[in-house]
Amino acid sequence: MPYRLTAPAPGWTTITDVVVIGSGVAGLTVALNARKAGLRAMVVTKAVLDDGSTRWAQGGIAAALGEGDTPEQHLQDTLVAGAGLCDEEAVRTLVTEGPDAVRRLIEAGAEFDLDEDGEIVLTREGGHHRRRIAHAGGDATGAEIERALVAAIEADPGLELIEHALVLDLLTDADGHASGVTLHVMGEGQRDGVGAILARAVVLATGGMGQVFEATSNPAVSTGDGVALALRAGAEVTDLEFVQFHPTVLWLGPDAKGQQPLVSEAVRGEGAHLVDADGVRFMVGQHELAELAPRDIVAKGIVRRMHAKGTRHMYLDGRHFGAAMWEHRFPTILAACRANGIDPVTEPIPVAPAAHHASGGVRTDLHGRTTVPGLYACGEVACTGVHGANRLASNSLLEGLVFAERIAADLAALNAAGRLPARTVTTDAARAATPVPLLPAAARGEIQRLMSTGAGVIRSADSLAATAKGLAALADGADPSVETWEATNLHQVATALTTSAALREETRGCHWREDFPDRDDAHWQRHVVHPLAD
Repeated sequence: MPYRLTAPAPGWTTITDVVVIGSGVAGLTVALNARKAGLRAMVVTKAVLDDGSTRWAQGGIAAALGEGDTPEQHLQDTLVAGAGLCDEEAVRTLVTEGPDAVRRLIEAGAEFDLDEDGEIVLTREGGHHRRRIAHAGGDATGAEIERALVAAIEADPGLELIEHALVLDLLTDADGHASGVTLHVMGEGQRDGVGAILARAVVLATGGMGQVFEATSNPAVSTGDGVALALRAGAEVTDLEFVQFHPTVLWLGPDAKGQQPLVSEAVRGEGAHLVDADGVRFMVGQHELAELAPRDIVAKGIVRRMHAKGTRHMYLDGRHFGAAMWEHRFPTILAACRANGIDPVTEPIPVAPAAHHASGGVRTDLHGRTTVPGLYACGEVACTGVHGANRLASNSLLEGLVFAERIAADLAALNAAGRLPARTVTTDAARAATPVPLLPAAARGEIQRLMSTGAGVIRSADSLAATAKGLAALADGADPSVETWEATNLHQVATALTTSAALREETRGCHWREDFPDRDDAHWQRHVVHPLAD
């Protein structure tokens, strides 16, 4: 491991077979399936068990479950949204294994919305030519999936859980095989402070990095910890420039920072219209699907209209739904809007794009293996090749589910064949790596400002150069703490993202270069892959 965060030596050690970092749909699915295979498993989560991005997912989970729909049609919609950079084999794996994975999720206790005949209700979202989005609680799909998985975790007394724990760095053995992690437990239980978990395999399921920007739909814990750990460990990371900005995040004013309420794409899927202050539907004529075009196209359409009108937001108009539909189909969104003084039943919702999903991440194969032996990744922290340059709506929960199952299957097969290595590392191995100086906690706000200004929805060579210069100028030398570790993780991820965005001199998917407005397949139908530079 070439780099590590500056941190005290581990003061305690525990052992397991598989340590899973993260407790969303991906992490919990790996842990549950590893336990079914007879492996000891431990889940480490940064806050409490159900406090990650999964529970904030509103729209649903996409799979070819409806009459007349097929995995092939789902594949084609995904490839179109990915703008030429999807790995077709990975997408085919997703769409063919997805329907049965959703059925297994239902068997595990997840309750999706059903019609009067007991069939799953399916809706449509941007980029989909079919109704294939299964949802729960109207617009609380992630919360229902998380509830079911947490219940299954809690029902297994042999599955160990460490909450309030920030993962720090990867441990490796003499052969470079992942053999555990160091972590800091934030004042909970007997494992306070920095410790180490020794394991035969490590699974990153840490979620996204939306907190690198000022406004995001991501929770506060989404600080790119998994990608930063992978960069320090020398694992390959790819496509970081492709950060999807969700087109319709509730606009709370120019000074709003941090997590912002999401207005699900399903609202447009059910017939809400994007309009400007004059009531003009500006997406009509820009794409055959209008408001239901892929997210990058809608986000760009909104930004262009904002610039043309000199405003900070557009509107989403669903007044024609009526009160009953809002209350039944979108109760979560209705409550969030009303809590912020907006009533969608009687007025349009002010919306603007905000950082939402990282299509890139830690590079993996079809079994979730990274380029570091024994280190796996799944969910938003991973780059499986499914999303390409722009994620298709509601493919993220499915990706986490499918590839988590594949990781667990790989671990089970290795164990059965006697090829899952024994734990040979000691905690002293963590001290051999070069320590990374820490940034002060206050740097977090400056990182977010720099990234939002120069590496947000619209980018250019000048804006990215200014961002890179600003990031490089931030002073380090802070003492170890949760806040300084998070700021340092954000800084490392922001630096890598900015580097990737500067290299890609074209516009593709959710990477929009105003100085290179066209897609360039001749030079850029390829990926930016890099470890942390020496």
